[in-house]
Amino acid sequence: MKNRLRVLRAERDWSQADLAGRLGVSRQTVNAIETGKYDPSLPLAFKIARVFGLAVEAVFEDEAAGSSPNA
Repeated sequence: MKNRLRVLRAERDWSQADLAGRLGVSRQTVNAIETGKYDPSLPLAFKIARVFGLAVEAVFEDEAAGSSPNA
């Protein structure tokens, strides 16, 4: 699943460790999500979106569904 996590994190000048602390996960988990090696659970995806004040669809894109108009 494609995501904008790295960009959103960089816009706020947060390290992976900063974001991990806000989410209650490890830095390695944040890295795996950013690099596409791990798709977050639905509850974690919603938590990520809430941390950034965005809708889930603004953070994640289902690659199988094709490009979204916001991409």
